[in-house]
Amino acid sequence: MNNVHTISSYLINKLYAHGVRHIFGVPGDYALGIYKELENSRLEVINTCDEQGAGFAADAYARISGLGAICITYCVGGLKVANTTAQAFAEKSPVVVISGAPGINERRKNPLLHHKVRDFDTQLKVFEQLTVATTVLDDPQTACSEIDRVLGAALRYKRPVYIEVPRDMISVPVNPSRPPPETARMSDGNTLQEALHETIDIINAADKPVIIAGVELHRFGLQEMLLRFLDKSNIPVASTILSKSVIVETHPQYLGVYEGAMGREEVREYVESSDCLILLGVFLSDVNLGIFTDHLDLGKSIYVTSEKISIHYHTYEDVEIEDFVRALAEADIRRREDSDIPNPPPPQSPDPVTGNQVTVRYLFQRLNSFLGDDTVVIADPGDAMFAAVDMTIHGAAEFISPAYYTSLGFAVPASLGIQLAKPALRPLVLVGDGAFQMTGMELSTIVRFHLNPIIVVLNNQGYGTERPMVDGRFNDIHLWNYSRIPEILGAGKGFDIRTEDQLENALQEAQKHTDSFCILDVHLDPNDRSLALERLTTTLSKRIGHNN
Repeated sequence: MNNVHTISSYLINKLYAHGVRHIFGVPGDYALGIYKELENSRLEVINTCDEQGAGFAADAYARISGLGAICITYCVGGLKVANTTAQAFAEKSPVVVISGAPGINERRKNPLLHHKVRDFDTQLKVFEQLTVATTVLDDPQTACSEIDRVLGAALRYKRPVYIEVPRDMISVPVNPSRPPPETARMSDGNTLQEALHETIDIINAADKPVIIAGVELHRFGLQEMLLRFLDKSNIPVASTILSKSVIVETHPQYLGVYEGAMGREEVREYVESSDCLILLGVFLSDVNLGIFTDHLDLGKSIYVTSEKISIHYHTYEDVEIEDFVRALAEADIRRREDSDIPNPPPPQSPDPVTGNQVTVRYLFQRLNSFLGDDTVVIADPGDAMFAAVDMTIHGAAEFISPAYYTSLGFAVPASLGIQLAKPALRPLVLVGDGAFQMTGMELSTIVRFHLNPIIVVLNNQGYGTERPMVDGRFNDIHLWNYSRIPEILGAGKGFDIRTEDQLENALQEAQKHTDSFCILDVHLDPNDRSLALERLTTTLSKRIGHNN
């Protein structure tokens, strides 16, 4: 076996050691050397139709498997994934962005090479704003330690990193010294104990404590600790839109999604009447809080994140979220008696009526009953996401949506990343027609790699989320025959759906057709929208200063 390491082989081997098995991207001349090394490695290259699709796929892959990777060329490729990297940063998804670049020797005398924007470090400067660590592998003496440093930052902070490889450095030999042993992040013991003691006293003295479980519990792998805490304390728990399915939603103490005035009224009342809110890894973002229609009293809260811990008005730093949640699960917490809590209503399958037009409400009621134990739901921002909030997800971390950054076009390429990361899961993709037209071409990649998601296009003739806020022709899009896309790709099955009975037949056929993808073109009235979206857009319309 060849034991000679090059810069690229060391990087590839490190990715593999951290669990990466697929790498997404689009090749270009500055990155072709890396691609050849990847093709000859244990990683499988998933070359997508467009860089943005690759970026969303890598983001979704990272959310499911713990680390994702993308490889693109300089600037024309790299700057196309700036948006997807920004989303990964905002929502704490550890994606490794690898970019080929002009060689060090090519940069002498500052020539006008193709793809160059302003200076040779322009792309690097952009990604310094979008990642937690960056490096240019321009020195074989430091390349290995730089790779270790940057990958370590991605894993520690659960955020994207950037690695630039000049093309004349790809095959340069390196002599990797043994990296220093990884030391676990340690909390300050005294601070941890003081924070824990104050927390225990407040929870045990409370009459109606409630947990809101946030997305950081998923990102840092703390779901089991949460379940242990729930089993011991019997305290009710809600999630947010971003953290939906952070625990199995059939858990007896699960309330549902808390989202201010956008959510179920009984959940809002129960959470907001709590005298002790335990916020674990929650993003206090506008969408999570129903565009700030929440009435959470942070003066009565225990707010735990990876950044710091705030208990009432006391702040504790130098305490790791993993240590705190683990200690909380083992703490002497008074167990609560069983009480009536507003659990989510069980899924009910509506009876289709022949000829009845499909509505948003009917569609999501039927999709809720359609979910199986092997279904992962991926929802694009908009009514695809808001209407899906009340669906009951069968497995932990099996609802994926960019509910903080809310970038359209995520869901279709995300299904690619998720199914490669977890082949046992079958994605149910919920996407608006406008979002589909942005990245739906990745169905071609899905066909190429023999995947079989079920794509449900909410066809309401444009940007339905924006119409109630400010309407105009700018919200219109060209109508596609989505159900005929399989004819173009030579694979898949398409369904044109206008009525309840047509939807029923399509779902039954899609469930049986597992050889390739299915796409359901569901025609909806442009003015039909979920109750959650009605509440959201009414609030936003008032803020923008326009009325319907």
